[in-house]
This record gives sequence, structure tokens and C-alpha cells, in this order.
Amino acid sequence: MRSDRNTSAPLGLKIAAGAGLAFLHLPILLIFLYAFTTEEKSYQFPPPGLTLKWFAVTWNRPDVWEALGLSVRVAAISTAIALVLGTLCAAAVSRTKFFGRETISLLVILPIALPGIITGIALRSAFSFAEIPFSFLTIVLGHATFCVVVVYNNAVARFRRVSGSLIEASMDLGADSFQTFRYIILPNIGTALLAGGMLAFALSFDEVIVTTFTAGQQSTLPIWMLEELVRPRQRPVTNVVAMVVVIVTFLPILGAYYLTRDGDQVAGSGK
Repeated sequence: MRSDRNTSAPLGLKIAAGAGLAFLHLPILLIFLYAFTTEEKSYQFPPPGLTLKWFAVTWNRPDVWEALGLSVRVAAISTAIALVLGTLCAAAVSRTKFFGRETISLLVILPIALPGIITGIALRSAFSFAEIPFSFLTIVLGHATFCVVVVYNNAVARFRRVSGSLIEASMDLGADSFQTFRYIILPNIGTALLAGGMLAFALSFDEVIVTTFTAGQQSTLPIWMLEELVRPRQRPVTNVVAMVVVIVTFLPILGAYYLTRDGDQVAGSGK
């Protein structure tokens, strides 16, 4: 009997899949192409010429480095906060039963389900009401609200696969709570936390809407790019920076994919 895995897809389905992939990725390829154009003020296709000079120009632009540094710092701190809070929430929801558990789970994931503009307006109103000046701190707090969700979703799924008998056996053998977490829980959920942290970093690094409402006068890299597109000085520089953003966000997503694709194989799973 012929296996279904060896059955070739219909030609029409292959064409449709190819067209869908082209629709998704051709604009990204155009970004890469226009990073090398010799035309400074407009997008001509095909480009009148190709050059590498914009990479040197970008390297020597202090405003680019300032925006990049701010984005990296915000993403790193937001991810650290999300790892702590997301893991604690996941542990509470997955390992214990209490009244309102499902409601709390819904409230945790709500920030990423709401439109970004709603979250941004809510945060801006809350900061204004509390008389908190818009600064680096407000950007971090804004990003942490949705980064927590990414870590929580990864951690709670892995927690539910870890057998409770492993934790009980650890306690029976005399391990305290910290030892149980270090030697039993963390090795089993570590890849899920790493993947969640990578995704949270990528999500924070290229976030625009919430940042617009919480940044004040500061510019993260995506905000800087948006302003450069509206009032361009050297248009190809924006494309060079866009290439960097694509690479910086693609690598964590790729790493998270490889870390979680075998996530069902944890110690004690299914026992």
C-alpha cells in the first residue's frame, strides 16, 4: 500500500503555495535590493546602479547607533522581566488548581490578543494618571506586558508535559524547593524558556505601536526607521537598517523553532 507521505501534491497546490511564499517574501527581498541602490531619494526599479557605500554611511551615523542601542537595551530588560514573571505565572497555572485559574490565564494572555493601539493608549493613560514621566522605564514596562505572554505560552505548555511524579520523587528523596527547581524542573523547561526569551526579544526589538505611546521623545530603532521614511535624508540607509532588523529578529525566531520542535520529549512525559 502506498504511503500518504510519498504522494505528490497537486500542481495547482504547488503553484498556490509558491505564489503565497512569493507574496510574503518578495517585499523583504526588495528591502535588501534597495540597500545597495545608487539612487538616494526615490525607489526606482530596477535600481540605476549598485553600491556598498550605504553600509559605510550607516556605520558612521550616530543616530542609528543610538536607536539601535536603545532597542537592544529595552528588548534585553523586557525579556528578563518576562522570563521571571512568565515562568512564575506558568508554574502557578499549570501545577496548582485554584478558583479563577482560567480567568487568570486569560488575563495573562490578553495583552497580546488586544490590538496594539489599545494597549498603547491604556499604558499611556496609566502612566499619565500615575504621573510617571515617559522614559526608558515606560518603554520597558510597555514591552514587558506582551513579552510576558510569549514566555508564559511556551512555559505553560512545557510545564504541563512534565510529570508531577518527578517532582514528588525529588521531594521524597530529600530535595528542597530550590534543588527540585534546579535539577528537575529547569532542565525540563529550559529550552522552552530559552525559546520564549528569544521570541520575546525579537518581538520587543521590532515593536512600533506600543513604543509610540510610551517612548516620549526617545526613538527605538523601529521608530527611527518610521521617522526616516516620513522625512528621509538618505533613503537607502533605512533599507540597510531594515536588513539588520530582519536578521536580528529572524535568528531568534529560527533558534526558537529548533529549540521547541522536539519539545514533547521531556523527562517523565506521559507517565
